[in-house]
Amino acid sequence: MRKLTFALAVLASLGGAALVQPASAAPAMPGAVAAPDAVTQVRVTPMERRMMHRRMERRMMHHRMHRRMERRMMHHRMHRRMHRM
Repeated sequence: MRKLTFALAVLASLGGAALVQPASAAPAMPGAVAAPDAVTQVRVTPMERRMMHRRMERRMMHHRMHRRMERRMMHHRMHRRMHRM
């Protein structure tokens, strides 16, 4: 969780850095030479990709487990109500 949050924060800061303009009172001149945008590519190693994939699988399994449990409990309650009648 922390690694994903950190990665998102880094990407957001890199994306936001391109939008930041220098704090100047002078209006931007059309003839002025602008500095090239700094674009940094972040490569994901195969190990990191595998870890991310496995984490996603774990989360999906956890989600499925909860959904299955909720369905079973709902089914169980429905049967109990039917037998009370």
